Amino acid sequence: MRTGVTGLPTPHPLIDQLPSVYLEQDFLRRFLAALDDVLAPVLLTLDNLPAYLDPRSAPEDFLAWLAQWVAVEPHEDGPTARRRETVRGAVARHARRGTAGGLADAVRLETGTEPEITESGGTAWSTVPQTVLPGRARPWVTIRVREPHGRALDRVRLEELIGTEVPAHVGYTLEILPEAGDMEGGAR
Repeated sequence: MRTGVTGLPTPHPLIDQLPSVYLEQDFLRRFLAALDDVLAPVLLTLDNLPAYLDPRSAPEDFLAWLAQWVAVEPHEDGPTARRRETVRGAVARHARRGTAGGLADAVRLETGTEPEITESGGTAWSTVPQTVLPGRARPWVTIRVREPHGRALDRVRLEELIGTEVPAHVGYTLEILPEAGDMEGGAR
């Protein structure tokens, strides 16, 4: 939570805004100095508002609020750089949501590895009537993800992510593969 910062100087002292006849009033100086202490964080925040609204430079406690603005929920236990990237690219990812590319982006951001995505559908163009349609009748997506070196993937978390990214009528299969060097009989 944002609070006052003790000893923070104000960029715009209130006493400087008054006519010179009031500058020698001790009570007024002390009263306005107290208000300056309260207003300094507000004024400095407003002066730096663009930095607060940019996920690359926003304070960490402000990042969760920015995430709500763009309808994403970065995992709080994830690295700060990954949370910032999640918020920064949210609007562009929303435009691709429901596509194989959008799903790949979301999985890549979550796992740090490139997924292999296979879809059941397809498109074709033909001048001949009764042409066989490509793909399968039931919409389905298969996602294969290789575990990154040195860490296991959280299957439940990944399934939750995929469930929010694929269209509601499309089923999916998630396959988590061991890292390349961990194949049976393979050497590291």
